Amino acid sequence: MDTVPDILKVSILGRESIHCGFHLIPYIARTVLTTLPASGYVLVTDTNVAEFYLSAFEKAFSAEINKLSSAKPRFLSRVILPGETTKSREGKADIEDFLLLERCTRDTVILALGGGVIGDLVGFVAATFMRGVRFVQIPTTLLAMVDSAVGGKTAIDTPAGKNLIGAFWQPEYIFIDAAFLETLPEREFSNGMAEVVKTAAIWDETEFTSLETHAQLIHNAVRTPSVGHAGRHIITRSTSQSLLLSVIRGSIYVKSHIVTIDERETGLRNLVNFGHTIGHAIEAVLTPHMLHGECVSIGMILEAEVARGMGVLKQVAVGRLVRCLRAYGLPVSLADQRVSRCPGARDLGVDKLLDIMRVDKKNSGPQKKVVILSRIGATYEQKATAVDDVLIAKVLSEAATVKVASLGTQHVKMATPGSKSISNRALVLAALAQGTCKLKNLLHSDDTQVMMAALQELKGASFAWEDGGETLVVTGGAGALQVPAAGQEIYLGNAGTAARFLTTVCSLVSPSTAANAGTATVITGNARMKQRPIGPLVDALRANGSEITYIESEGCLPLSIAPKGLQGGVIRLAASVSSQYVSSILLCAPYAREAVTLELVGGAVISQPYIDMTIAMMRTFGVIVTRDPGTDIYRIPQGTYVNPAQYAIESDASSATYPLAIAAITGTTCTLENIGSESLQGDARFAVDVLARMGCEVVQTANETTVTGPKRGELKAIGEVDMEPMTDAFLTACALAAVAQGGEGNTTRIIGIANQRVKECNRIKAMIDQLAKFGVQTKELDDGLEVYGRPFNTLTRGASIHCYDDHRVAMAFSVLGTIVPDTIIEEKRCVEKTWPNWWDDLENKIGLKVEGIELPRAESSTAATSGMPSPATSASVILIGMRGSGKTHVGTLASAALSRRFIDADAYFEAKHNIGVREFVHVNGWPAFRAAETDSLKEIIQEAGTGHVISMGGGIVETPQARDLLKDYARTGPVVHVMRDIEEIVSYLGEETARPAYQESITEVFKRREPWFAECANYDFINHITEASNAEISRFFKHITGQPNLAGNVAAGKRSYFVALTYPDVIPALQLMPDLTMGVDAVELRVDLLRAPDALGAIPSQAYVAAQVTALRRATSLPIIFTVRTIGQGGAFPDNSERDAFELLGRALRLGVEYIDVEISASEKLITDLAARKGFSQIIASWHDWSGKMKWNEDVVRSKYALASRLGDIVKIVGKADTLQDNFALHDFVAKANLQRGAKPIIAINMGVEGQMSRILNATLSPVTHPLLPSKAAPGQLSFAQIQKALNLLGQLPARRYFLFGNPIAHSMSPTLHNAGFEVLGLPHTYELLETVNVGEEIKATLAAPDFGGASVTIPFKLDVIPLLDKLSPAAEAIGAVNTIIPVIEGGNRILYGDNTDWLGIRESIRSRAPSISAPAAALVIGAGGTARAAIFALQSLGAQRIYLFNRTASKAQALVEAFPGVPVKLIETLDAWPAEGPAPTVIVSTVPASATTTDSTNPGAVLLPLALFDATANGIVVDMAYKPAETPLLLLAKSAAPKWARVMGVEVLLEQGYVQFETWTGRGCPKHVVSKSVLEKYFATA
Repeated sequence: MDTVPDILKVSILGRESIHCGFHLIPYIARTVLTTLPASGYVLVTDTNVAEFYLSAFEKAFSAEINKLSSAKPRFLSRVILPGETTKSREGKADIEDFLLLERCTRDTVILALGGGVIGDLVGFVAATFMRGVRFVQIPTTLLAMVDSAVGGKTAIDTPAGKNLIGAFWQPEYIFIDAAFLETLPEREFSNGMAEVVKTAAIWDETEFTSLETHAQLIHNAVRTPSVGHAGRHIITRSTSQSLLLSVIRGSIYVKSHIVTIDERETGLRNLVNFGHTIGHAIEAVLTPHMLHGECVSIGMILEAEVARGMGVLKQVAVGRLVRCLRAYGLPVSLADQRVSRCPGARDLGVDKLLDIMRVDKKNSGPQKKVVILSRIGATYEQKATAVDDVLIAKVLSEAATVKVASLGTQHVKMATPGSKSISNRALVLAALAQGTCKLKNLLHSDDTQVMMAALQELKGASFAWEDGGETLVVTGGAGALQVPAAGQEIYLGNAGTAARFLTTVCSLVSPSTAANAGTATVITGNARMKQRPIGPLVDALRANGSEITYIESEGCLPLSIAPKGLQGGVIRLAASVSSQYVSSILLCAPYAREAVTLELVGGAVISQPYIDMTIAMMRTFGVIVTRDPGTDIYRIPQGTYVNPAQYAIESDASSATYPLAIAAITGTTCTLENIGSESLQGDARFAVDVLARMGCEVVQTANETTVTGPKRGELKAIGEVDMEPMTDAFLTACALAAVAQGGEGNTTRIIGIANQRVKECNRIKAMIDQLAKFGVQTKELDDGLEVYGRPFNTLTRGASIHCYDDHRVAMAFSVLGTIVPDTIIEEKRCVEKTWPNWWDDLENKIGLKVEGIELPRAESSTAATSGMPSPATSASVILIGMRGSGKTHVGTLASAALSRRFIDADAYFEAKHNIGVREFVHVNGWPAFRAAETDSLKEIIQEAGTGHVISMGGGIVETPQARDLLKDYARTGPVVHVMRDIEEIVSYLGEETARPAYQESITEVFKRREPWFAECANYDFINHITEASNAEISRFFKHITGQPNLAGNVAAGKRSYFVALTYPDVIPALQLMPDLTMGVDAVELRVDLLRAPDALGAIPSQAYVAAQVTALRRATSLPIIFTVRTIGQGGAFPDNSERDAFELLGRALRLGVEYIDVEISASEKLITDLAARKGFSQIIASWHDWSGKMKWNEDVVRSKYALASRLGDIVKIVGKADTLQDNFALHDFVAKANLQRGAKPIIAINMGVEGQMSRILNATLSPVTHPLLPSKAAPGQLSFAQIQKALNLLGQLPARRYFLFGNPIAHSMSPTLHNAGFEVLGLPHTYELLETVNVGEEIKATLAAPDFGGASVTIPFKLDVIPLLDKLSPAAEAIGAVNTIIPVIEGGNRILYGDNTDWLGIRESIRSRAPSISAPAAALVIGAGGTARAAIFALQSLGAQRIYLFNRTASKAQALVEAFPGVPVKLIETLDAWPAEGPAPTVIVSTVPASATTTDSTNPGAVLLPLALFDATANGIVVDMAYKPAETPLLLLAKSAAPKWARVMGVEVLLEQGYVQFETWTGRGCPKHVVSKSVLEKYFATA
């Protein structure tokens, strides 16, 4: 018999009902049976927990029941499905029905074994069953143990929100068995630790300090399974177990104490919601992909920042909170990759989050209830505080703007954060030293957090906090360092100082004897860190005997460093790139095996003041470095640093330049403490050497600096200034120089800063590019730049500044933003590197209001798991591929479609080297060219990493270094392999001479490079030079940059369809595609049915499938659904070829396919791996049951739905109907599924003839067939037209009447157009003429009729109808006329919406017939009436750079010009000559009657059309809006005078605008080929 375990008890509501320990199952059974007598005990758990613990509970209860001498009670168990979807009305009813079926009575005790879902659900059942029965909480997750199980809150979810129906119902016991956590996934453990950290943060600083200090020990308690019930008794409990149990008990104690005081959450209990106000909003968007604790973790940091913004909380507390949460593997930012890879991440906009908070039951109005920390362990109020939305929005926004305001003559006194440079050096010195040191004024930022974490991972030191986090106590390890655990990398983000210092620190590491130790230390960073150079330092260490390996790109992180120790002796180092290389070796040199002589070679040493700083600090820690006089040779003795008792860190001199510059530029005064003439930092000279010369009054003492600026606008340009001693400050100087006047050309020439090209970004290029947005001109120099100042009030307002994730860029431009209105700093959070509270200090200390700005986001996707991964929509597109594959052609068109700049890498190379590529190779050879080409690639990525389309040379993949760069870039941005048939390439390259000739056959080159292209690219674009249309190029590149061509009708309240192609080869059927796709929203390519003519097996090759996709793209613009259906799921693909199927699905993603159908019966790992690469494609997660046994009201369907919902963007479940009732059951299931919060679109269908009703009623992507198809894809499929007719008969698609309003309209083609479309699609609607004298009662009655579907409006009613409408489109307002009326539902009410589609008819006529004309340099409009307005609007939308306007009545033309302010419209007086400064038009639109034009010079009553009207050498297009005759004088003149010009008749424009009307009214694409044939036949028959 087990002895009684050692239990820690916690009291709640006056009872010691919370029992904590290890391995408690027998104890639980004994305690429940002896203290809660009942006739029956019912244990409810889920399938996940049951697998681990149900059997043990059954045995324990059975054993204890058998010991009872009285009547034996029953012990029952109920196992339910896991997951939040079970916590519903249906889930509750299921348990209640079970209890009733088992005849449970009021004395029943219910046991809830599981996580929060089980506890909430079962607790609510207990609260209401038989009006309340006793229950016991047995939480199995850490989150449930410390949060949901404690306090008596029970609830279920509804479609309106989480936990909205429930009760307070206290459990009789809460048993906390920490041994359960050993089977908990590590992510779930971290999820629970968020609540533990939260509780300590609001209540107990001592507990928080313990959590900070002992993260590794706490993790160890659950990572190492306890053997033989170890931990059940104190004597067998490990240190880690004791610590874990103490932490859990401490967290529970705080919540229990609060609940006891405030059980019903009237005030104090709100404190446990710290992090929840914002965290819950984040969770609502990201669930189920982010866990509750992960979202609360981010919420805690954001709410702490709110407190900091209020001036209530210090940055030191925010920094401690960040470090503590990170120590437990939790995200602390919305920029965390785990967040950005989530499908809903693009929906995390400020307005969206605030809207969600608004419906939270704790919030109301324009304020939100937020728990505000005042320090670690205490809150601002003993309840949640009302916080204005504007402050929350500022914290949530990714960008910021500083509001320009007069600061008068204010005098600001402040201190900047601790120096980053000194903080990082002090951390290394104190960690390597022996003894303990208290560091004061340490910078609390990303960089120092990274450094501390790395030193802890190397076991180099221990850290503790004192004085509320103001003092860091470092206990040094005297140089003893260990290799981290195997597989554990040291991640440094973009912390360049940490990367350089730690490279040498890691070389000091000695081999570890630990069982799990790695064989080398790996240090890595983010994408930008992997581009920053570290080669000179690595070269020096390698030459000294260290074993350091580049894992990816040569010369950059990540590095693998063997634990061999540092040899010492003579070390030669090139120090012309970064002084941090020098400091890195200096700091570690005392621990080398020999005394070090450090010789600096390779040119002038950069940033000497930072080297001097390092030497001075080493002296303070007990090691004296000597420098040979007149040389760059340093001698460092062997020794061990000795920690001083205390070390005060100076304020950061680089950061100090920003508030001082604000004083200079605004004409105010600023005094900075702790920065003066005795500073160790070179940047402390900025005030004296730069600001004083600019006209500021500067007073500097040993420890203080005061600057008073001149009057606003009177800063002086200072000519040349050498900023080599203070290079980081040059960005601040540039911001001031932008508005500095005087001297020669208002010039400020900054030199000595060449090293700034290899910082967080190329800072010189960054300043040049971003200053240009203000209209400030600059000139780049070899070691700096010139800035040509302008009066501040002439600078461009509203500039949006890209900061390159560089803190210095952001803060420098915020200085300029103090006097240039509406300046936007895009990446405001990058300041966290050195001054996390910069924006708060601007407002709270300097007095400048800062507002958050939400930047435009890419179109949202309901993605399930991250794409490629979490692709950045603004990331530049890189094109690779063989020379001759068409990269330049494709790239030029893609850049036009995306409105991005195009960079040809060859042109970039030639401009940089001032020599042609061919000549460079001839002079220097191929190896030198490849090295230079790789350098160019690195520079292009760095300088043009966003907003560009970049075409690389064909051989860029020839070197491993370049391939590594491309692969690294492809992790977050699109790299596209442009592919072309090799025979076409050979033919083309035989004629091309601009590039150097290959030294081998083109085919051999292709064979060598092909696998490299595939390896480096994450997308493939197959370029058929003669066939690749502009439309497909536009679609593909918009898809990969976040504008996917998804089916618009996949939305609530709409119906969508796809046609399932069943061809073995789609190419012969391409001519049928217009018929096959009529009415549908997408096309399904059944890849499992494809068979190449010469194929032997059942699996089509990737090349064949890619060719099929490409061919299909040529025939339809509809999105493609890519399906590989296995035999087991009703298809033809072999069941045992899963990996082959997923390789094909992966190829579909690379081809930019919009939807891929993924069977959830496949390996979940394969599915999640695929989803991690899906970019902006969407996954249809499908399940097909062909057996007929699946019932829609059974658990198995709910289980499949939950799995598909988790893995996919769209859920597809297909069963088989035997009776009509099966369709009703399906309909009921879908209705309930759609009520769930965040429900995914669902395709739910029953197969077979009996299931046809389900196909008719299914709303999302119903699969349809067509009579022209060789076979149906599944039994029971119907055509699109059949479904529409059935919907009409069922009352789901009521017949609508459409009209044409006008006079005279008897000969209109519109009825033919629309009725032909209605008929062929099976739609029950009609289109009629309504000819009236005026817009009177007859039209009003028609508009009000319940069956009114819409109307076209023509002359003379386009203006008269406007008063009858409720709302106009922007186009209708701009054009001043309405030609389309649409009844829409808005806010629950029917309104009439007026639009104008004339302009769309003009634009689409031009686009479809002259796709090469994009943003024409000049266009011409003839006429000045209403149609001319539509023409100008259309040309503006096309990006026309000039629009000439001709009209015989000049006053009407002038009025039209004035109606379009800001549009480049220029009046002309004649048609036979163009303004001297302007080119001839390539687009001409005539809006006057044909009778008003002539080519006969003897006809004085008409406009004479001269031959000079057309530039016959150009490819242009002419559109004549005149309806008749078919060949107008203008079109006849174009035909004879300009045969290369495309010609568009008025009836063709009518068709184009009619297509738009048709789709607007019906939601269906117009069957253009049928409609145009009917209209044109009638038109020419009556012409």
